[in-house]
Amino acid sequence: MAYSTNLPGPDRLRILAADSSSMNTQLLVDALARNAQFHVIEAPGSDADILSLVTRENPHVTLIGAKSSPAGTGTFDLIRSIRGEHPEARIVVLIDHSDPATVVEAFRSGAHGIFCRTQSLRMLTKCIECVHSGQVWASSTELHYVIEALSKPSTANFRHLGNPPLSARESDVVRCVAEGLTNRDIARRLKLTEHTVKNYLFRIFDKLGVSSRVEVVLYALGNGEARNSPPTNGRRSQLTASRKTSPPGAVATRKAES
Repeated sequence: MAYSTNLPGPDRLRILAADSSSMNTQLLVDALARNAQFHVIEAPGSDADILSLVTRENPHVTLIGAKSSPAGTGTFDLIRSIRGEHPEARIVVLIDHSDPATVVEAFRSGAHGIFCRTQSLRMLTKCIECVHSGQVWASSTELHYVIEALSKPSTANFRHLGNPPLSARESDVVRCVAEGLTNRDIARRLKLTEHTVKNYLFRIFDKLGVSSRVEVVLYALGNGEARNSPPTNGRRSQLTASRKTSPPGAVATRKAES
């Protein structure tokens, strides 16, 4: 049974907390509930109940703790299920320590952020805010793990031979993504609706065989897409756009509002 720590308000972010155990979940809920801008929902223990709760509550951000199973496989299956039914869901994976296998699989499953429990509650609040705003939360080390994994021939499944897999319009969207533009910004620049931009992004993800916007940016950089279209409005490339409020080495990059 879900437990809400306070009454929802129009300006509060709905945060669904589902850590690796019931005790950890309760502690996480109690800690986050001290923040007046959050409406925190305590998730039940089973994956089926969590998925049902996401459907019912439609949280702005869902926090999921990586479990102790090998490489957290059960956690990532749950994330895939959530993103499969709710592509717009924004998810942060909570981990005890950063290792390449866990970090890479988290982003492949559709997570928007990785947060290590060794960091402070203040940084978790910043992580939630960044992910809600459409960014990706990862440290520079974690992002390096993703880049290394995607550079390997066996995993860089978007590096096709022959003709480019994307249409001209899809390439335009990719270039905008590489500049760090939001869906709204992309829609304005390309004179499209935000809904159309989302549909383009889904098709791009499918064509490139990727599940995160970070991978799309890597595709753009690897194929010269980003270099062909210089950033506007003083924006830097998505992969290097760090926030002043982030901890040393942290990177907050734009994430598709899918």
